[in-house]
Amino acid sequence: MALKVPVRQSVFKQLSLRLILIVPFVLQISVAVGLTGYLAIRNGQKSVNTITSQLRSEISSNINQQILTYLEKPYIVNQMIAAGIAEGQISITDMPALEQLYWRLVNQGTVDFLQTGTATGANVLVERLEEGLIVARTGEASDLPKRQSYRLDHQGRRVEQLKTQEFDPRTRPWYRAAQENGELTWSEIFIAASGSRATISLSQPLYSKTGRFLGVQNNNFRLARIHEFLKRVAVGQTGQTFIVDRSGKLIASSVVEQPYKIQGEVLNLVAAKDTENSVIRATANALIDRFGSFGQIAQVQQLEVQINGERQFVQISPLQDGRGIDWFSVVVIPESDFMAEIDANTRTTILLCLAALMMATIVGIYTSQWIAQPILRLSQASEAIADGAFDQSVNPSKVRELGVLARSFNRMAQQLRESFTALAQTNEQLEQRVEERTIELSNTLQELQRTQSQMIQAEKMSSLGQLVAGVAHEINNPMNFIHGNMTHVSQYARDLLELVQLYQQEFPTPTAAIEAKVEEIDLTFLTEDMLKLLNSMKLGTERIQEIVKSLRTFSRLDEAQVKEVNIHEGLESTLLILQHRLKANGNRPEILVMRDYGDLPLVECYPGQLNQVFMNVLVNAIDALEEGNVKRTYQEIKSNPNQIVIRTSIVNAAWIQIAIADNGPGISEAVQPYIFNPFFTTKPVGKGTGMGMSISHQIVTEKHGGKLDCFSTVGVGTEFVIQIPIRLEVGSTDA
Repeated sequence: MALKVPVRQSVFKQLSLRLILIVPFVLQISVAVGLTGYLAIRNGQKSVNTITSQLRSEISSNINQQILTYLEKPYIVNQMIAAGIAEGQISITDMPALEQLYWRLVNQGTVDFLQTGTATGANVLVERLEEGLIVARTGEASDLPKRQSYRLDHQGRRVEQLKTQEFDPRTRPWYRAAQENGELTWSEIFIAASGSRATISLSQPLYSKTGRFLGVQNNNFRLARIHEFLKRVAVGQTGQTFIVDRSGKLIASSVVEQPYKIQGEVLNLVAAKDTENSVIRATANALIDRFGSFGQIAQVQQLEVQINGERQFVQISPLQDGRGIDWFSVVVIPESDFMAEIDANTRTTILLCLAALMMATIVGIYTSQWIAQPILRLSQASEAIADGAFDQSVNPSKVRELGVLARSFNRMAQQLRESFTALAQTNEQLEQRVEERTIELSNTLQELQRTQSQMIQAEKMSSLGQLVAGVAHEINNPMNFIHGNMTHVSQYARDLLELVQLYQQEFPTPTAAIEAKVEEIDLTFLTEDMLKLLNSMKLGTERIQEIVKSLRTFSRLDEAQVKEVNIHEGLESTLLILQHRLKANGNRPEILVMRDYGDLPLVECYPGQLNQVFMNVLVNAIDALEEGNVKRTYQEIKSNPNQIVIRTSIVNAAWIQIAIADNGPGISEAVQPYIFNPFFTTKPVGKGTGMGMSISHQIVTEKHGGKLDCFSTVGVGTEFVIQIPIRLEVGSTDA
């Protein structure tokens, strides 16, 4: 019989093996190169965005905190002096005393400037100059409008008169601001009387106890300090910071030495959008375009600005002290400060990927050619066999696997020739045998069905308790024999070892044969290790006896049907049997069992059946915990571990209670009324029969006259509460 191939396509209409080997390989490398380059660029951009966002926030927070610290000191000092004057502890008319007080505060570095102007025009001022000298300027009301300036030494004494100038404190901006507002206030920025320095003043009106206006306490703050601080703040490599008020006027900058214009004694602030610095100007215009005006900004904002084709990262943060200061701190960081090294690394990565692509392509071409040629010969020979030409063979390839394939192909072709001849002969016999086998299989199937029914019925008749009791009994007898003899074996071994030691003492010079044997068996090690071995065997037999005892306690088949028992022993034996389900595995950590046992008396009950209830409840708790773990990772389970809590207590003189709770997913209110119904289950098909809780409810309520309740909250857990009488009531027996 000839082998027919229904449809045979031409090789030239299909993809070649070489192409199949090369193209996917090159595509994979190309995709890997592209993804690597793309991810490198994206990760670089994300890293820059994240770093600059954090850096902007940290710098803005540092700037705001430091400036508010600068502005807080004048407030504290003013409050202290104003309180002293109001309480009469400081006299506003005692100019020498005020001068000494102010010198101490300035000399300690608390502030750099303190000044008081009275309602009569008297004035006292102590100031630390930029070169470090401390000077005092005082003027009595009788000497108006003259004021004398003195240099003070390290003890606050006047050592040199510097100059005399005209000065009336009542005409100064800081005095008028405090007098008009009637409360602590910051003045407008103005030119200090002692020089062309931009200054802002915190003025405190002074009153007597009766409320009479006495004058103004003033504390000047030079804006140059903010400028010097901003210059010290590191903002990347070329970043800038500046301060603006709510109207957009420039207050201070890290790069602009004098961000204002002075005409005579008048100071004019320059709008940030009109400043000569291109970064500040572009940033201010971008903020105005984004928010309409600086006055519309109510909280911290981050944005990006293009300046001369380069991206700049900007953060503007409100700067307020609650006493009149309403400014903004602005941080500008160029993207170029961070991207140079990232771009270099990206280019290196792309070049390496391209080199890898070229090498992989060349290797792929040679490899595909090496593999494809032997396979092509096999393919041609296979097609010839398919056309009926069975006399085919191929030369083995130098590739080991392809050589094995070629030799296997040659053997297959030989076997195919032999088998094809025999196939025709056996075909007729096969059809006859199929009919005979069909009849035999039909009869066998009926017999298997009958046997299966018998096996299922026999399996239903078996009992877990009987199995456990039988195993425990069979283990217990030989184990008792072994454990009982362990004491004698141990004593015999000690006696023999003592005898050997006695021989060594009495005959310290043994024969050569004895010395050789002692060295061969290493008598010292054997002596020590034999005792350790016997102790280990004894501990092992004791552990097996404990396990057997727990199994016997669980089964209770060797005791009377109704008996006084220790409930805690039944719980512990059940937990021992379920230990394999409680311990940790690859999907979750260990399920923790928390025991809160009360002092229970012996309880009259059906021990085996009550243990069955414990088993059903604990198995359901474990199943619920594992069901809740399906959607949680191992780390999440470890952070919030699975727990089963067992509490026992005495309800009253006649009843006890056993509560078993878990922290699983809980049971919905719609399901709770049905959990004790026969054949009701929420478990998947094949994992539950729906009879466990029904049987448990029957054992507790009917056999023991007790109660079995379920309390559950979805997402919190489930608790089963078993209450049974200490003494079994009459009538609570088997039906």
